[in-house]
Amino acid sequence: MESVPLSPAYHTTLLTAQHCRAHIHLILGSNPLAASRATQSLASGAKPILITPTPETELHYAVAAHIASGAVTHVTRPFQDEDLLTLGRPEVDTVVDAVFITSARDPLAPAVSALCRRHRIPVNVVDAPALCSFSLLSTHTDGPLQIGVTTNGRGCKLASRIRREVAAALPSGLGSACAKLGDVRRRIVEEDCKARAVRPSAEEDEGVDDSVDQIATFNKLITDADADAVKTRRMRWLAQVCEYWPLKRLASITDSDVAAVLTSYHTTSPSPEPTTNPKPTTNPKPTTLGRIILAGSGPGHPDLLTRATHKAIQSADLILADKLVPSGVLDLVPRRTPVSIARKFPGNADRAQEELLSQALDGVRAGKTVLRLKQGDPFIYGRGGEEVAFFRAHGLGDAVTVLPGITSSLSAPLFAGIPATQRDVADQVLICTGTGKKGKAPVPPGYVRSRTVVFLMALHRIGGLVGELTTYTPEEEAEREGGKVQRTRALWPLDTPCAVIERASCPDQRVMRTTLKHVADAIEQEGSRPPGLLVAGNACEALYTPERGRSWVVEEGFKGLDLDLDFALSLGEAAPTKVAAP
Repeated sequence: MESVPLSPAYHTTLLTAQHCRAHIHLILGSNPLAASRATQSLASGAKPILITPTPETELHYAVAAHIASGAVTHVTRPFQDEDLLTLGRPEVDTVVDAVFITSARDPLAPAVSALCRRHRIPVNVVDAPALCSFSLLSTHTDGPLQIGVTTNGRGCKLASRIRREVAAALPSGLGSACAKLGDVRRRIVEEDCKARAVRPSAEEDEGVDDSVDQIATFNKLITDADADAVKTRRMRWLAQVCEYWPLKRLASITDSDVAAVLTSYHTTSPSPEPTTNPKPTTNPKPTTLGRIILAGSGPGHPDLLTRATHKAIQSADLILADKLVPSGVLDLVPRRTPVSIARKFPGNADRAQEELLSQALDGVRAGKTVLRLKQGDPFIYGRGGEEVAFFRAHGLGDAVTVLPGITSSLSAPLFAGIPATQRDVADQVLICTGTGKKGKAPVPPGYVRSRTVVFLMALHRIGGLVGELTTYTPEEEAEREGGKVQRTRALWPLDTPCAVIERASCPDQRVMRTTLKHVADAIEQEGSRPPGLLVAGNACEALYTPERGRSWVVEEGFKGLDLDLDFALSLGEAAPTKVAAP
């Protein structure tokens, strides 16, 4: 049974972006709003026709200017019902494409609206939602980027204010970045398809529709066995750039950044990973070395950085960041400091890791302070230990400092209102990976009723993970049938409570509460918002009571760090206490 959506508190509309090139827009009125409608219509490539009752009707100066230039056709007679069916394009049997009535007091408005609805012609009547079949948004436009806001008729001025606030919060140059990245995408599709003599696949077309979130397989692991997917690595890297790079970084994207996106790795075989006991390098040790700081940036919110890591961000000469380090943290980097973001996507991590390590070596040998900035804690599934071993093997062990970070495996459940441990519910916590080395499935943990298990790097293969938890693997079945094992792994019940937590502590945090039975369907239907993790165990319902008849519930937004401690202390009050809950 699928999730039953909650009834919205207000009637909302389906927001769309219409392609209006060469469409015929009929405008009734001559006031400033008529001028605005004509300007908007022209900007979209449409052809406005303005109807006023008489030639003597006073026109707004902007409308008059459009008419004088020939951009707007002016009909000087009373509106006739036949106008809706005769003034349009020949290719749609002369039916007009849309009608705008710019005065709510126009006595013709109810009749024209009814006639438009009868003929399925979109109609908009200002300040009369009941007469409208569509409404216009308060829009910010920057090149190909458009952002629209509507209050659905409950506060037009407020919509404009919100639109201005949103636009002001965006970095300048974002529109040109959209255009540049769009050109890169088209070039990649054309080059890859030409090289393979095939049409674009569904995965290559992913992202064309702006109305959907990332699909559930956005971070699907790609292995060498998947030869076709390996060939599309540039498209996958571009998708990761658009998803993970901070907006400020995207807005300032350079030609060299574009070249890096277009540059494909020359081989499909992965680079060897740094081992725990690599052979020492024979390179001579330079006389003046810099230093390497390996630091965790926490789950996402910049206030969750340690003071040590914040100091390192402010003082480093070069920052090498993993792609998952959130924009709120990277915004703290001084403008003078160069930042390189790992070219990682699932199945490409080894090669990208090699690039970062090479950059780190070059920086340290040049006497720089290099900050390797990682999400969460560097030693919790962050390859931190491997990197320390790598630098030691190159004679730089004394130059390495490791700074801890708050791991999402423990903080994300907290921000979702899930106590990882609670008396009489859960007395132990297990942190697991959902994906083993080279994409292989790790050994699944057995079920313990009093245990909370946190799975990292699991959502891209959630169906496989649930299957491994709730059924025996083929190897286990073979051992059971052969009588080689006396004690088998306890299987997980399908009704075990669980929660998917994505982008913990970030403004777009999302929590999906469900059970193991429905979690794969929930992710498939709701899409992906990586990075995310899965929490499973009875602790997921320690502070939460599931709703009857619902397979899963989705909770949007982060509400965990809204305390103004400085203000409270300035009043001489005790700092307020609040449980971070959804």
